[in-house]
Amino acid sequence: MSRFVFTMMFLFAGSLTGAVPRDVFAEQDFGVGEIEFTGGKYEKEKFTYLILPPLKIEEGQKYPLLFFMHGAGERGNDVEKLLPHLPTQMSKEEWIGKYPCFMVIPQCRDGERWVEQNWNDKESAPIVEKPSDQMQMAMAVLDQSLKTLPIDRSRIYLTGLSMGGFGSWELAMRRPELFAAVAPVCGGGDETQAARLKNIPIWAAHGDADTVVWPVRSRSMVEAIKAVGGNVKYTEYPGVGHNSWTPFYSDPAGVLAWMFQQRKQPAKE
Repeated sequence: MSRFVFTMMFLFAGSLTGAVPRDVFAEQDFGVGEIEFTGGKYEKEKFTYLILPPLKIEEGQKYPLLFFMHGAGERGNDVEKLLPHLPTQMSKEEWIGKYPCFMVIPQCRDGERWVEQNWNDKESAPIVEKPSDQMQMAMAVLDQSLKTLPIDRSRIYLTGLSMGGFGSWELAMRRPELFAAVAPVCGGGDETQAARLKNIPIWAAHGDADTVVWPVRSRSMVEAIKAVGGNVKYTEYPGVGHNSWTPFYSDPAGVLAWMFQQRKQPAKE
């Protein structure tokens, strides 16, 4: 049994289904969580998600939560597909050791989206009243994580790339009271709702040569947040296409260093 399963089983009250050993795709073991979700077309459907724990869990200590929303290529019901990009980076001792946290990664089903929008549109669509089934599931995973893991409520961080960049913008709009910082990568959102994000530190990124998700989507969100007096930073990478997440996440003095410095008053439980 892996170190994580042995140490953390009691916290999950039956929701932990196993572990993905480090020799599969990463250095640090990932736990596999499970949630039963009912919503939209789903009735008591089992969804699994990944949990990366700190290298060492101290009794009585609470840790930041890094909630990651993946891109379209990681969709499905096989949690091993979730590991590319930031999860593998964070599993390395140099990163998880420097930023001890619980990283939680829900998985969107094949053919579905966190946000029902056309990624290639240059103009945004209004946020819908009811979130997609997949977004509802992701929010349920987030809520379960806050209930079952020793999380510091003043340090809940949200980031995602591409499809997950859209998801990050929308989830932050739907739950602005939760997040101490948000970092959407090559995504987009509804600029008319920028006021919801006014009080959250945000750092967005995009490549200026991206033709999958046009950079105007990030630029428009950033300008809208500035217009309402929000706290927003923006990095645009010259000559970079639809892979701005690699330079954005991997800079040792960049977004992760910034994100883990952010704190807010704990949300009410």
